[in-house]
Amino acid sequence: MRIGNNPSNHKIVEANKTLHRVIVPVYIPHETDYFKDALQIFEYCLSSIIKTSITNLKISIISNGCNDAVNDKLVAFQKKHAIDELIIEREGIGKINSVLKALRTADERFITITDADVLFVNGWEQAILDVFKAFPKAGAVCPTPVFRKHFQLTSNIWLKYLFSNRLKFMPVKNPAAMTKFANSIGWPWLDDKYKDVYATLKATNGTVAMVGCSHFVATYKREVFTEIPSENTEFKIRGNSEHIYTDVPVIKKGGYRLSTEDNYTYHMGNILEGWMVDIYKNLKEEYKSDVKFNFKMLEKPLINYRLSEKCFNFLISIGWLKKRIFKMKGLTDAQVQDF
Repeated sequence: MRIGNNPSNHKIVEANKTLHRVIVPVYIPHETDYFKDALQIFEYCLSSIIKTSITNLKISIISNGCNDAVNDKLVAFQKKHAIDELIIEREGIGKINSVLKALRTADERFITITDADVLFVNGWEQAILDVFKAFPKAGAVCPTPVFRKHFQLTSNIWLKYLFSNRLKFMPVKNPAAMTKFANSIGWPWLDDKYKDVYATLKATNGTVAMVGCSHFVATYKREVFTEIPSENTEFKIRGNSEHIYTDVPVIKKGGYRLSTEDNYTYHMGNILEGWMVDIYKNLKEEYKSDVKFNFKMLEKPLINYRLSEKCFNFLISIGWLKKRIFKMKGLTDAQVQDF
């Protein structure tokens, strides 16, 4: 039986005034062995986002097969207004499918997708907004420059700036942070040849960004995701899911895949270490405000991205030509040999 009218009938949904949303898939099935530090690491991740952001961003958390104790903790966070949206999936549906739960209805101008083991530091949001302002064609920006990303779905940058001095190799600004990233994925060390230089692009206003973008954490323009498949992925993690759903759509939409010149996030991995605790304790609470800036929409290119990728990959497959390009872009003879 229904008596009376629902007071929400015919009410218009208020327009979203938030510039930025952060989506975090969380998978903590238990708190032993591999996952013994996972909840604490996630709490560092969530708290660091809240503390260091400069806009009134919204946070979506997707519990992807977490146990009851973790879910109870997530609900407690939401009650404290630390989380704007909480989605709980009892069974694990995979990282990308978890992200899609929040992504398909998000309408913020910028969407950051991050792993639950990422530590954000002061300046990260301003740094990515600076890159988007300086490079109107930026489609994705990672706040951590990662070694050897300069040729991964970046053909639209290389083909446009191949003969421009705005694209060149420059010394890595924070090699220590690059080593920490390598450690976080299981590498005991990072050879100097991987952290001496990276390919950079310089904007007309002087802002410098690294060419290439990792997907463990990245911020995207919303229109990028009009290019994702309509169906879910069959992979729970890895496979080709992140490539198809977060990497390819950027270049497919005509966007550049870039990273900030300096390091503003740390990939913590599954073991909490002292240096992470030290960085976390030294984070400063940022003042929040609404950013007023008209960020240019991306337009799908006339030339299919597959063609530009094939053309560029063919060029750099020619040994002597590849070396010529490297030297033209600032590498020494010794560095060319390492590339």
